[in-house]
Amino acid sequence: MTNQNGHHIDRRLSVAPMMDWTDRHCRFFLRLVTPDALLFTEMVTADAIIHGDRERLLGHDTAEHPLALQLGGSDPEKLAKAAKIALDYGFAEINLNVGCPSDRVQSGRFGACLMAEPELVAACCTAMASVTGDFNVPVSVKCRIGIDDMDSETGLDAFTHAVGEAGVTLLYVHARKAWLKGLSPKENRDIPPLDYDRVKRLVGAFPQIDIHINGGIVTLDTVRELAPYFAGMMLGRVAYKTPMMLAHIAHDLFGTAVPNRANIATSMADYADEKTAAGVPLHAITRHMLGLYNGQRGAKLWRRCLGEEARLRSADGGQLIRETATACEAMAAQIAA
Repeated sequence: MTNQNGHHIDRRLSVAPMMDWTDRHCRFFLRLVTPDALLFTEMVTADAIIHGDRERLLGHDTAEHPLALQLGGSDPEKLAKAAKIALDYGFAEINLNVGCPSDRVQSGRFGACLMAEPELVAACCTAMASVTGDFNVPVSVKCRIGIDDMDSETGLDAFTHAVGEAGVTLLYVHARKAWLKGLSPKENRDIPPLDYDRVKRLVGAFPQIDIHINGGIVTLDTVRELAPYFAGMMLGRVAYKTPMMLAHIAHDLFGTAVPNRANIATSMADYADEKTAAGVPLHAITRHMLGLYNGQRGAKLWRRCLGEEARLRSADGGQLIRETATACEAMAAQIAA
């Protein structure tokens, strides 16, 4: 698919929207790790976009493209208004959050609780598509296989049918139920069992919809096992905590070269120089980079310097990244020798 800027978008690999994690600094870093994956913003509510600081909420570096915006909300009119505003920022896709199980999200009547209201979700998607369609910006949905006591067979089929009738052709499915009562958001990421087979059956039932799989994908073996069945893989915490795994998965899917850690660090040092000069705290940038040397000699030094010392540095932030990367590379070279 080609977006409104004329760029082809390969959705076989994407990084999930993650609250407090996938902000603009994280996405700039992840784009250095893989040039091909579709990246997602954190969830932003429609009300925030309509009434809030739009540049803070929607602004980003064009280097992050292709980039999808995830919206939260349940009012079709407000979601359409927010989507229209977002078009000016060049997003490749507008995604509706129907998967987040947090109490705060439920209290606003959006997120996973909307799986119980498929017709409302369909109305929201129709309203958003009415303003994005002429710009070739698709509306997608991210959901679970069900919630609470919902039957994950009939319930998920009914939900998918409704959004499909609304014109949705992109569906990202976290292959777990969300338990809105009794489990915290953190527990909902791990305790409900994964059911990839249920999502495979969904693919067979709705061939007109590109269905992407999410949840528990943390190894190359899992990617290779699942890739033939789905339109794409959506990775979450593994991409954030072990970013070089994301690079290896991208290499497996796209054949792209795995980037050098030192080169990524150098580019992030230059980025940090620019952003800290504009008043961005260094730690706001480096906190997303802690996993770069995961599994390598020097990983502990890297995490300590970028996690602790970065809080104490304001000026010359890029220099801290450069010095630490040089030290880590020297430690790795000693092992190699």
